[in-house]
Amino acid sequence: MNKQIIGGLDFAIKELEPEDIYTPADFTDEHKMIAETTRDFVENEVVPVSSKIESLDYELTRKLLKKAGELGLLGAEIDEAYGGVGLDKVSAMIIAEKFARGGSLAVTYSVHSGLATLPIVYYGSEDQKKKYLPKFSTGEFLGAFALTEAEAGSDPMAGKTKAVLSEDGTYYLLNGEKMWISNAGFADIFILFAKVDEKFTAFIVEKDFGGIVPGLEEKKLGIKGSSTTALCIDNVKVPVENLLGGVGNGFKIALGTLNVGRIKVGAVCIGSCKVAINDSIQYANERKQFRKPIATLGAIKEKIGRMIINTYVGESIIYRATGDIDALLKNADNNEGLIKGLGEFAAECAICKVKGSEFLDYVVDEAVQIHGGYGYSSDYPIERYYRDSRINRIFEGTNEINRLVISSMFVRKITKEKENYTRLSEEIIKNLEKQENAKSEFLSDELLMIDNVKKALLVMIIEAMNKWPDNLLRQQEILFRISDILMELYSCESVIARVIKEGIAQDGFIAAMVAKTYCHDAGFAVYKMLLEILTEIHEQGDMPSYLTIFNKLLILPYSKIIQQVRTIAEKGIEENKYPL
Repeated sequence: MNKQIIGGLDFAIKELEPEDIYTPADFTDEHKMIAETTRDFVENEVVPVSSKIESLDYELTRKLLKKAGELGLLGAEIDEAYGGVGLDKVSAMIIAEKFARGGSLAVTYSVHSGLATLPIVYYGSEDQKKKYLPKFSTGEFLGAFALTEAEAGSDPMAGKTKAVLSEDGTYYLLNGEKMWISNAGFADIFILFAKVDEKFTAFIVEKDFGGIVPGLEEKKLGIKGSSTTALCIDNVKVPVENLLGGVGNGFKIALGTLNVGRIKVGAVCIGSCKVAINDSIQYANERKQFRKPIATLGAIKEKIGRMIINTYVGESIIYRATGDIDALLKNADNNEGLIKGLGEFAAECAICKVKGSEFLDYVVDEAVQIHGGYGYSSDYPIERYYRDSRINRIFEGTNEINRLVISSMFVRKITKEKENYTRLSEEIIKNLEKQENAKSEFLSDELLMIDNVKKALLVMIIEAMNKWPDNLLRQQEILFRISDILMELYSCESVIARVIKEGIAQDGFIAAMVAKTYCHDAGFAVYKMLLEILTEIHEQGDMPSYLTIFNKLLILPYSKIIQQVRTIAEKGIEENKYPL
């Protein structure tokens, strides 16, 4: 059966079949081998020297990355023609997830193999690819992505770094400063952004060109083993052949690269969730209070159960989005098609980044709590997990920026066909009395809720567009709630579709309990956010009629939450690890 080609944000307005959604059950033998290779490398080569990595040992970091290059991990997304392995995006996410155990080295790896490599993969000329990618693949060259400036963080177009073409037209002279540049302390190559006559432009800059001076290493809260410095760019002569993607295409290159970077952040976060859960369960099984292991206590089970739930849901959205990207990229017949395909799922990539990083923050916070005072001590790795987690909500675009990406793309999608969607919204309201009741099958309540959330979201977005016809995209509090509704909808549909497709949508299956519990909690959250938006759109006197509409649509599924969370936790406690 051919998989339906799905477009960006289609999940919010279309009914999709579980068979069309990619899940970890679709992993091939090659995917499983890649997972094993990465896991073995991190466990055997990285973890034993993690304390040295945390002390910012550049030489050790380079050595480890070269070993990763020998295994093909650095060249995963580089075509074989340029010395890489040419793997699909699912493989890249698997590597990112398994690298999470490597702590700071996971950041170093991701910056080099993603942010520094992919601009050349997607936007480089043939000569640029032949010159740089083979050395990127082996680790002979290590890369950095120099975008952020002191006054240009979330708004990169405000950057002040300049590039002036020489009189003879053979080179550009670059001057400026960059901030928070990962890998800058030891990078050989920088993907560096500067303005050419106010046109935002990307360059491939070799450190050996001279004039590239990294600052002192930042003293950071977490990821202390990754290099992060300011960058002084002082009269750097960059040959014209090192212009990347043409003058004025810098923003497109930055955004396209960050889309892939965002979903990878989500993958690393989910990998980190599993690591923290494993450590927490093992500690809870060993730690005794009141003459019994704390893992037997209901309060601890509640924490472990919800940690597992968030992680499984996060994994579901990561691989669903990646599978959709791969399906679209397979149909791209040229590089422009590849770039367009990556941009098509920018909202889904942002969802994976936001949900993944926020799931991880929840998991590591509860992990510290399970460890008690020991979790606050650097003698235990949980302390580092907690510190390292926080950056994920900031880099690759803050979660606030990513929320605006999600909602603004959805508003624009609806705006393009507003007349059609308005008619559909009117039909939804008109047919409320014919509202379908849940069927008796397992998960039918949750499936009905997902369908109804899509309807309620459409009715609400049309109301919002009518309330703010010219400036809805400036109503950030409204946009944040729209994003959160979209993220919960995507999460619910992904996890429900996964358990149905994998044949575990049955009473008694742990994954099915995860799906039911998450959808129950998400339903309440969505209902609250819809009401908050409606109260901003309508005056109190108009609310009763709209409350009637949404009360008929949002009938929340019945679920024995406490019992389910306890059972999920007990499965992990029994196996002494993340059980799914």
